[in-house]
Amino acid sequence: MSIRLFVGNLSYQATEAELRELFSAVGPLSYVHLPTDRESGRPRGFAFVEFAEPAQADEAIRRFNQQPFQGRPLAVNEARAQERGPDVKRNPSARPSLAPTDGATAPGGEETRSPRRGGAGRHFGSDAAPRGQRTPANRRPKSERAPRGPIRERFSGQFFGGDEDDAESEEE
Repeated sequence: MSIRLFVGNLSYQATEAELRELFSAVGPLSYVHLPTDRESGRPRGFAFVEFAEPAQADEAIRRFNQQPFQGRPLAVNEARAQERGPDVKRNPSARPSLAPTDGATAPGGEETRSPRRGGAGRHFGSDAAPRGQRTPANRRPKSERAPRGPIRERFSGQFFGGDEDDAESEEE
């Protein structure tokens, strides 16, 4: 059974060949991978190495953990499976159900909650209102909202409706 190790705190200049050379002192490697950033293509500062024998992996952890490599202390430990939530792009079957379940009861008689997000007023699906008729749940129509301040109109360089203009014309 092969054991995969996580090698963290790597220098961004480290190469796969250098890692193979370093870890092969313990035993033959069956796998070496240096992940790169998808957008920039630069190394991400960590790697995975795999040994065929668990004893070799334990020796590599003991020998190289916290040891300097290219000016940085390595963090070497057994790799853990990546924890992630439902990934719809990679696994369509992991998509959560969007069936409305508020107030419904499951076959066992227990009440279930809605998996929907977005709060009240968010309703999408075959029975949702057409796009032009939707209104946000937390806003009143524009006709009911108060204006934010005095509105000044500009006509041929002059402003109308301002308080200053009214005060000057009354004094004259």
